[in-house]
Amino acid sequence: MSARKYFGTDGIRGKVGEYPITPEFVMKLGWAIGKVLGSSNRDRIVIGKDTRISGYMFESALESGIIAAGMNVQILGPMPTPGIAYLTRTFRAAAGIVISASHNSYLDNGIKFFSPEGFKLPDEVELAIENQLDQPMTTVSADKLGKAKLVKTAAGRYIEFCKASVPTQLSLEGLKIVIDCANGAAYSIAPKVFRELGANVQTIFNQPDGLNINKECGATDLATLAKVVKANKADIGLAFDGDADRIMMVDHTGEIVDGDEILYIIAQDANKRDVLGGGVVGTLMSNFGLQKAFEADGIPFARAKVGDRYVMELLHKNSWRFGGESSGHIVCLDKNTTGDGIISALQVLAAMACENKSLAELKQGMFKMPQTMVNVKISEKCDPMQNDAIVKAVNEVEDDLGDTGRVLLRASGTEPLIRVMIEGEDAPKVDKLANQLADVVREKL
Repeated sequence: MSARKYFGTDGIRGKVGEYPITPEFVMKLGWAIGKVLGSSNRDRIVIGKDTRISGYMFESALESGIIAAGMNVQILGPMPTPGIAYLTRTFRAAAGIVISASHNSYLDNGIKFFSPEGFKLPDEVELAIENQLDQPMTTVSADKLGKAKLVKTAAGRYIEFCKASVPTQLSLEGLKIVIDCANGAAYSIAPKVFRELGANVQTIFNQPDGLNINKECGATDLATLAKVVKANKADIGLAFDGDADRIMMVDHTGEIVDGDEILYIIAQDANKRDVLGGGVVGTLMSNFGLQKAFEADGIPFARAKVGDRYVMELLHKNSWRFGGESSGHIVCLDKNTTGDGIISALQVLAAMACENKSLAELKQGMFKMPQTMVNVKISEKCDPMQNDAIVKAVNEVEDDLGDTGRVLLRASGTEPLIRVMIEGEDAPKVDKLANQLADVVREKL
């Protein structure tokens, strides 16, 4: 497989105004995807975005390029990424395009794509688009140009889709929820979903101005949400990221409930209802306590490389339904084709209602192991496990921990760093061993 020139693990992303995140490139990108997919019997591409100010510019650029290639465009407006995946399927579109940089600040933006089935584009399609980008941009004849149409029902359709992910008899009456919308794509849709199911909803960070997306709020900054939940004696706090494909939670005591614990609750509930459908996929960074909890209940658990793309690949390979990351990107393939913050939150709330337990009670079956991470700077990227002395040191630490912990050495994908991580039951011991191992890595590399 050829190396990608523009596409990363989740589309194309970067600083607004810096190549390739420029209006000129994005227009040609729209043209390229229109040309690659234009031979299909699907004549439309849907476009949605989050709330960052540059979204207007890139939406127009994509629209121009796609129309020049002879394809029609359906504009969805501000819409959570999983909503765009859903509407791509339901509108029988040739592709779905998301304009978002997820949990990043407004200074960044990105373009990512969904296939007609609502999954990330296959490698061969991404490469075909990159090859098309190398060709001169041309415009079809005037009578073959595409048209653009605003889909006014997009939000309502996705709201109903989310509500349909839980039993029709479920009511959230009497439940007090605080929702942190991250000033992002969920700002209007998420509160409506939970209100229409009967919850008493208080919203924070739901006034996007194009510049405040993810700013000291959302799934990456839970401090304010925790304070509001405690001050208002709420039952639960929900925090989405900028494009609402992630969810993090706060229980009624103000304690953070991360993606590992959310995945544990959802998988446990599915297992009790006999709809788990196999095992669960986490990542190399999933807490060791999650693995041990699943082992105790006889639930198979597998680790993928970090990134939702790799979680999805392993789910498909194993024909499993549930997976996720500590960051709150949870995949429930029985509900949607990608990580969906709103739908994942609804599954947790349904479990709370079914068992008549608080969020704090539901997570008690999983003990989060203490973790120490030490970043070791190196002169150039390398695989630390190719060094015999480091391998010997890792083996010694693993023998010391036995089945009460684990060791992970991982090269950073973006910086010249080796991440040394150790988890175990004894926090002081974990800290000591991590620093000892980091010293060996530092000495040998």
